[in-house]
Amino acid sequence: MDDELDHALDGVGTRLRSLRTERDITLTNLSASTGISVSTLSRLESGTRRPTLELLLPLARAYGVSLDELVDAPPTGDPRIHLKPITQHGMTMLPLTRRPGGIQAYKLVIPAGPVKQPEPKVHEGYEWMYVLNGKLRVILGEHDLVMEPGEAAEFDTRVPHWFGSADGRAVEFLSLFGTQGERAHLRAGPRKKKA
Repeated sequence: MDDELDHALDGVGTRLRSLRTERDITLTNLSASTGISVSTLSRLESGTRRPTLELLLPLARAYGVSLDELVDAPPTGDPRIHLKPITQHGMTMLPLTRRPGGIQAYKLVIPAGPVKQPEPKVHEGYEWMYVLNGKLRVILGEHDLVMEPGEAAEFDTRVPHWFGSADGRAVEFLSLFGTQGERAHLRAGPRKKKA
């Protein structure tokens, strides 16, 4: 593994010089756009300075390439994401995001079965949901709603809420949930053209 890393980093200087030459950029101009000194850029290209993430990120951005391309990283294997479904409260939740913190995305499936008695709960956060298939009954405070495919709702989860199948049939929906009250930002219409 260390040999692969050393080999990838040893070739960075040559790739940096090639990218700069292909784009006809001077060291001075590259320094101005990245905030990296001309002498550091020169040493990176000559291979006398070992590249670090702090130096490679602005260079990748300036050249419009990924870090993998910049360091000619070896393939990492299977690129597919294998997320594990979670079954909780009679529904299956498939996480669609893996990053910690911030808004989390899930696909939820409520299987067909008897219509359940609502038991509203409260907790910290903010939720946005979009129905894909079936009829979703949503209790939100004093509201008792039935949502159909293509309909969306958003709410503060500190309001007593509950959701389940409205008719005993399976329901599928997407959920964006922010544990710290983060909200999804939606655009309701097209951007206005500048005059």
